Amino acid sequence: MRTSLPGAPLPLVLAVAIAAASLYCFDAAAADAVADSCNAIRGFVNVSFCVSRLGAVPGAAAADRHGHLLMAADLAAASGASAGDAAARMERAESDPAVRDALHACGFLYGVSSVPALRIMRRYAAARSWDAAHAVFMLAVQAGTDCDAALGSSAGRTMAAANHEFDQLATMATALLNTFSAR
Repeated sequence: MRTSLPGAPLPLVLAVAIAAASLYCFDAAAADAVADSCNAIRGFVNVSFCVSRLGAVPGAAAADRHGHLLMAADLAAASGASAGDAAARMERAESDPAVRDALHACGFLYGVSSVPALRIMRRYAAARSWDAAHAVFMLAVQAGTDCDAALGSSAGRTMAAANHEFDQLATMATALLNTFSAR
């Protein structure tokens, strides 16, 4: 039997080479799945932000668009919960009654509206019940923008970064949802 490496039969060397090449191609294709999902919603979100955030989720490289939708909803819900907690902490420490009320409104918007709506939307999307998922998406995206409005220009800086992060993630989730709802 002819060998290409000392002691290794040629068919074994070819099999190992083919397996290595297919793993490389699969990894490249899997990484492209995240970019493909983000490119599908490029009119609504920053593609680099989308790829960065989704790509950091374990399993995202191997997921399809449906999986990316569920991951984006989880990211948005976690971001909203964190923003709501931050608003509650700031509210307790705030001495200005008007700012305290605005921070209370922010906590309410995240805790009673957007985060629960995202979780409901995710459950419906997981079951591929697109119409039901779409029915709650407006509640899912309202907290960040409405919190900014409640806080106004100067006080709004306290929550601006958290609100912006939430807005981007919630928009990412709802835009991915819309790629299914239109079908």
